[in-house]
Amino acid sequence: MIYALALQMKWTQVYDPLSVWWLSTLVAALPIIVLLGLLAIFRVKPYWAAIAGAATAVLAASIVFGMPWSLSTMSFLYGGSFGILKIAWIVVAAVYLYDITVETGQFEIMKHSAFIEGAAGFGAPVAIAGAFMIGLGFRPFHAAALNLIANTAPVAWGAIGTPVHTLAAVTALPESDLNAMIGRILPITAIIVPFWLVRAMVNWRKTFEVLPAILVVGGSFAITQFLWSNYVDSNLVDIAGGVVSLIVTIIFLKFWHPKTIYRFEYDPALEEEHEVSARTEAARTDERRAPAVARSYTPTQVVKAWMPFFILSLFVLAWGLPSVKTAMNKATTPSFVVTMPDGKLRPGAPGWDWPLLHNAVTRALPVVAKPTPEAARYDFNWLTATGTGCFIAALIAGLLLGVGPIDLLKIFWRTLVRMRFAVLAITCMLGIGFVTRYSGMDAVLGLAFTHTGVLFPFFGTFLGWLGVALTGSDTSSNALFGGLQRITAEQLHLDPILMCAANSAGGVMGKMVDAQSIVVATAATNQVGNEGIIFRFVVWHSIALASIVGLIVMAYAYILPMAVPHGLTFVK
Repeated sequence: MIYALALQMKWTQVYDPLSVWWLSTLVAALPIIVLLGLLAIFRVKPYWAAIAGAATAVLAASIVFGMPWSLSTMSFLYGGSFGILKIAWIVVAAVYLYDITVETGQFEIMKHSAFIEGAAGFGAPVAIAGAFMIGLGFRPFHAAALNLIANTAPVAWGAIGTPVHTLAAVTALPESDLNAMIGRILPITAIIVPFWLVRAMVNWRKTFEVLPAILVVGGSFAITQFLWSNYVDSNLVDIAGGVVSLIVTIIFLKFWHPKTIYRFEYDPALEEEHEVSARTEAARTDERRAPAVARSYTPTQVVKAWMPFFILSLFVLAWGLPSVKTAMNKATTPSFVVTMPDGKLRPGAPGWDWPLLHNAVTRALPVVAKPTPEAARYDFNWLTATGTGCFIAALIAGLLLGVGPIDLLKIFWRTLVRMRFAVLAITCMLGIGFVTRYSGMDAVLGLAFTHTGVLFPFFGTFLGWLGVALTGSDTSSNALFGGLQRITAEQLHLDPILMCAANSAGGVMGKMVDAQSIVVATAATNQVGNEGIIFRFVVWHSIALASIVGLIVMAYAYILPMAVPHGLTFVK
């Protein structure tokens, strides 16, 4: 009887339960304040901070916002389950691949073979690129922090354009126009970010010394990103940009080299340098500038060393192709296609209806144009999950490198043991995001930005930033706040194309401060326990870069409104 009543329970979100908007906003922010406060100020272990944040979210949702306990609990469980399969599994599989390359000695060769970053950026960019940077000589802290900063401009088109597809769906605006507008904002930051990364490591003089390379890296990516997003499609924007940037940079470095090579004091290459370098080394503490010493490996050795990551890239690309993914989903994913009693296919997302939660929560005005039930379906895509593609790639790479099945199992067990607390933290953090979403607390935080009036183009950008910081996903941020951006823009007589695009563009700068990304970065670089330190380092970079995006959006809103695209149709 109780279960039957629970099944019938419906609840509509309330956006000002205390009848004072700023006080309701403060309560809605409590889960994030608790989570980040424990991490950054009190330096509590991330999984304990995540557990405390999750408990705060459930309590605030049910006690203050009036969400039934069954729904707040199910929201957390739904988010945690999502986090395990969609996020944690990717990181575990990516780190497993890295552990295999270390175990077989291939990483030692690969890290000295070429200037290549991001070769395995699909699926787990921070985990894999962070491992690369450690191999290249970066301290784990810098590897984690710099990758968090770098993983910004490409986020808007991650997962083969999923954030843009979602934004178009929830706002009912033309995808071509949205795609092009995002592509007129982010290429500017794509030029800025490489410069920003180098300056974060060294002083101004050393930064300008490598300015030609910075301009080639950022410029080639930005130009490709702009052209592809404005004239081709929304699926392969950043894949094309990344490939072009890598190729152009490699060619450029064949003809140009900096006067001196930046080195750390702990770089093993310094042991092989001349005595004059050793004498000058004593006066330096944190860095080294000395002639480069190349380590020689045969082309066969280099190719063999990079093979695991070539295999990873191929698998993740194949796993992302709609035709491949759909075929595998139809064969292996439960409830991927459901036929109704009337013979018609079930509408909406694939997967199981999450118990008690599916369509039980309704979003209301002004967050949406009309009351809308919130779906909650869990697609257990165990085979087509990106993490599974990474895991299969790791197994194949290990076998090709001569690792036996028993040893592969032992390596995987060690990876699981090392990652266990990171998985727990990620699970709880996704639970927080889902509780704030289904309780409406995320919308309360978003509505606070609508009080900014003429400055909304700037602060509306930070609404997207907030969405990603809360959920860890530009796709989720667009789903949460895309409709709100359109409604507010129309009320303030701003262009909805611009403001909805600003949500996605501003959101990318929140990626570096979302708790799950920080936990992934620390887990992948053996920095577990330093989450608070890394957060304090990147948060100011995040706010500054989001402010730059906000100023760009302000310029489009009030100075260059004619540059906002309308009527484009290249996305089919």
